[in-house]
Amino acid sequence: MLFGKHFNKYYAKYWFFFIFGVLTLIAIDYLQTFIPEAIGGIVALLKDPGTVDVPAVHKLALEVVGIGALMMVGRFLWRLCLMWASGRIRMDIRSEMFAKSERLSQRYYHTEKVGNIVSWFTSDLETIADYVGWGTVMLVDAIFLTILVMVKMFMMSVPLTLLVLIPILLIATWGLLSEIYLTKIWETRQASNDRLYDFSTEAFSGIRVIKAFVKEKQQARAFKKVAKQCQKDSVKVAEISGLFERLIDVLLHAIFGAFLIVGGYFAFYFSQGTTQSLFGMEINLKTEELVTFIAYFDTLIWPVIALGSVIAMHSRAKASLQRTSAYLDQEEEIILADGTEPLKDVKGEIEFNDLTFSYPGTDYPVLKNINLKIKAGETVGIVGKIGSGKTTLVDCLLRLYNFDENRVKIDGIDIMKAKIDDVRASIAYVPQDNFLFSDTIQNNINFSKKDATEQDAKDAAIFSSVDQDIVEFKDGYNSLLGERGTTVSGGQKQRISMARAYLKDAPIMIMDDSVSAVDVKTETTILNNIKEKRAGRTTIIIASRISTVSKLDKVIVLNDGAVEAFGSPKELLATSKTYARMAMLQELDKEEGK
Repeated sequence: MLFGKHFNKYYAKYWFFFIFGVLTLIAIDYLQTFIPEAIGGIVALLKDPGTVDVPAVHKLALEVVGIGALMMVGRFLWRLCLMWASGRIRMDIRSEMFAKSERLSQRYYHTEKVGNIVSWFTSDLETIADYVGWGTVMLVDAIFLTILVMVKMFMMSVPLTLLVLIPILLIATWGLLSEIYLTKIWETRQASNDRLYDFSTEAFSGIRVIKAFVKEKQQARAFKKVAKQCQKDSVKVAEISGLFERLIDVLLHAIFGAFLIVGGYFAFYFSQGTTQSLFGMEINLKTEELVTFIAYFDTLIWPVIALGSVIAMHSRAKASLQRTSAYLDQEEEIILADGTEPLKDVKGEIEFNDLTFSYPGTDYPVLKNINLKIKAGETVGIVGKIGSGKTTLVDCLLRLYNFDENRVKIDGIDIMKAKIDDVRASIAYVPQDNFLFSDTIQNNINFSKKDATEQDAKDAAIFSSVDQDIVEFKDGYNSLLGERGTTVSGGQKQRISMARAYLKDAPIMIMDDSVSAVDVKTETTILNNIKEKRAGRTTIIIASRISTVSKLDKVIVLNDGAVEAFGSPKELLATSKTYARMAMLQELDKEEGK
């Protein structure tokens, strides 16, 4: 069995299926021990052809058939219980891991590769589920069937049982010692599998770049190298596991062959009226008893082989459980507050009080002593050079990171003390990296609103000036987008993301450089729609062009993580060197364009 703090609860959850399945399996093992006795009884009845008790033979034969029928029903029941439970456990752990993935911080996904995570969700969970199902079966058989058969064999002949028990115990001991090595090579194989997943994911995501730079052959060679190493490690696991299992198989059959010779020897002498001794004990072995003993030993072969298999399976499952448990044990940096201060009916007032922020694991402050107050209903722009902290500022507002209390407030409520769901529910966000799902355009836009209709999607698309583009597609709003929206242009992707955020109808809307890929005419249309349709609601627009923020209520100018100036666009031309320089350079660009 597998045990761990993230796993034990599932035994309790599905206890009935495990107990019923295991009890059924033990009952089948018990029934199975009667078959050798029945076979021996039939042989005894057939020893003298002239005096065969036909009804007795029929009775024993029917007993064997009846036991076989009961075993068939029992095997169906334990498969139904144990395999169903293992499948449910796999599903539950995967759901738990997915929920964990949603709670982990941005930093974790910056440091951990996607391929590794995909491997944990697939290969490792499959390994665990296989062991929970088939491993339980093999373990129960290895323990209970072995004990039941050995008891029967000891009752028949102690010396002969000791003869076969000694090598079996040596095999079992060797198997237990081999588990350590098998665990190590499985961990190596899974690490290679992680690299293969990661390389594939990265290559598929960057396929445009690969094609643009004509690097297909180079990437194919690199993939072949990674795949070959994964193949090499997988073959090594298969070779070692197969060698381990086959050696056990060969040794058992060698013992079986040796026992046939030794048992036949004792039975022959007993039939001649003489007896032989073994381990100082006299052996009286009839022919039918030899057949029964051989049948018991033949029954014993499976649980011993199962022991070898379950050791190999346990070593793999243990390594996989350690990997998935390490993922579930990851520290959740974004602490979910208990909601001591309710954040309801948000108006949209935002306040930054002496906010200084450094990314986790670094000492360099990205934001320095930010003091700002955005009134409810204002439309505010944020400008600054690359790396000045524009995106980081809104990330703090979204509670993507931890920081000191009373530094960021919405409607006077400290967001570090508010429920994180309340904070994020009050904000509609258009990220700089516009992510679209592999779904229809309508479903991508309606993602932000439950039970939204096609008309809702259309209204939102009109707001972001992308409706005309969508209706020109062959399937309109039902057009399927490629992975991450690869079938639409950068400007269309930005505007579809903007439509999704607008449909949320949140009191606060953040647009992170969301009009950088559209022309000036489209940008003007979008800004006019914001002014008209989001009147009275707070909107924050991060921009790289002065034209984007030149008609907003106020503009924040960031310089090296600090607020250089905050005021109306007209005021900033006189008070902010950065803003004035950006305006001058863009004006020169316009003149050169003429």
